[in-house]
Amino acid sequence: MKIGFDNKLYMQKQKEHILERIDRFKGKLYLEFGGKLFDDFHAARVLPGFEPDAKIRLLCDLREQSEIVFCISAGNIEKSKIRADLGISYDLDLLRQIDDITAMGLSVNSVVITQYTGQPAADLFAHKLAARGMRYYIHRPIAGYPSDVDHIVSDEGYGSNAYIETTKPLVVVTAPGPGSGKLATCLSQVYHEFRRGVMAGYGKYETFPIWNLPLKHPVNLAYEAATADLQDVNMIDPFHLEAYGQTTVNYNRDVEAFPIVHTILSRITGDDECYRSPTDMGVNMAGYAIVDDEACREASRQEIIRRYCTGLADLRQGKERPETVEKLKLIMQQLELHVEDRAVVLPARSKRDQRGVPAAAIELPDGRVITGKASALMSACSGVMLNSIKVMAGIPKDTLLISPQVLEPLLRLKIDLLKSRSSVLKADDVLAALYICAATDRTAARAVEQLPKLNGCEAHSTQLLYAGDKDTLRRMGLHLTCDPEFPDKSLYF
Repeated sequence: MKIGFDNKLYMQKQKEHILERIDRFKGKLYLEFGGKLFDDFHAARVLPGFEPDAKIRLLCDLREQSEIVFCISAGNIEKSKIRADLGISYDLDLLRQIDDITAMGLSVNSVVITQYTGQPAADLFAHKLAARGMRYYIHRPIAGYPSDVDHIVSDEGYGSNAYIETTKPLVVVTAPGPGSGKLATCLSQVYHEFRRGVMAGYGKYETFPIWNLPLKHPVNLAYEAATADLQDVNMIDPFHLEAYGQTTVNYNRDVEAFPIVHTILSRITGDDECYRSPTDMGVNMAGYAIVDDEACREASRQEIIRRYCTGLADLRQGKERPETVEKLKLIMQQLELHVEDRAVVLPARSKRDQRGVPAAAIELPDGRVITGKASALMSACSGVMLNSIKVMAGIPKDTLLISPQVLEPLLRLKIDLLKSRSSVLKADDVLAALYICAATDRTAARAVEQLPKLNGCEAHSTQLLYAGDKDTLRRMGLHLTCDPEFPDKSLYF
């Protein structure tokens, strides 16, 4: 993929902008971090050159000035809400992030359990935090939020929230996902700071939509595709246009919330001119780091197609709503995109039609597209993975990489001990067998050396993916899509 984004320039500009914002508020800034703190793979896909860990690396540069507060909604804990890209619940992801952040030498202040109304699962989570020595706070819903400003900005409103003791000039407020109460936590803290005679400000670190790109730029439309389940839409920021005569892009929830947020901040700080638009609130220099606009446009178009394919697959499995897929379809139509514009789709389907069995395709880093088919022994994804690493290692196609002496006990393990419903080897099975063989077989070892090169490659399957294929290849970094077709007529998949 062509590089279209200068990550070093982006981090430099973001850091400068954050430090300027801290100075503006006399040394205390509550910065709401939108999106993902770690593993921002969406940004890396649509802005080729963006590092998925850019945010956390930036915080490492600011470690002396910053501390981190995590928010999580009690309702999301109760519902065991899942982070789709990782397949784990929000509460587990929060613990994972705290472990990773602490290991990097960053300061985690505490966890705020928001919107608490006595949920039993939230109580258990709080006990788990306490048992691990992690400080936590409970914030309950405020009556009349967000419209009753008189009540919100009072001792019975924000004043009823527990005050989070902080010591650093930059307090990053983040969460494992949306709807976690980050904004309310930031504003509550600003209220408490002013009550204590400390001047403090609020800002929002948000990568998308990129305010200084056109409204219908593919990068911004890819953000709409990523949030299609929320029915978010990008729009011109009317407040910024009125205040400055400048056309900028924001998204509907920030624009709709701005009058209330502006009123609350003005009431707390006494400064009516602090921010004049939701764009003003943002700390977002990503647009200035785009160095190849066409590369970012093409990467974003491909991301939109992937999102649409995923939406169709999830709809077929009953995991997505029709209106979400309809929105994705409309975005596709705006850019005149088709699923077949994805380079791996037609080769996979052609292989399926030729052999009469499910097939898959991978596009290698050099642009070659390799195909593989399902067999009685292996899934199509397993087959195409082996074929791809053979090609990259220069190993003849008919070479056996996995010894029968390894395959036979592996099959016995799946069927006899684990009681698997299928003897077909998925990608996770094949990787385990391949690594065992590589310990004694030089050819298998050469093939194993090629596996990291599949990171970032495109892949497509002509049928819905088994968990052993989907989870494994996703963790290897492949960008996966599939046709919305079940492997067979079984109800259990």
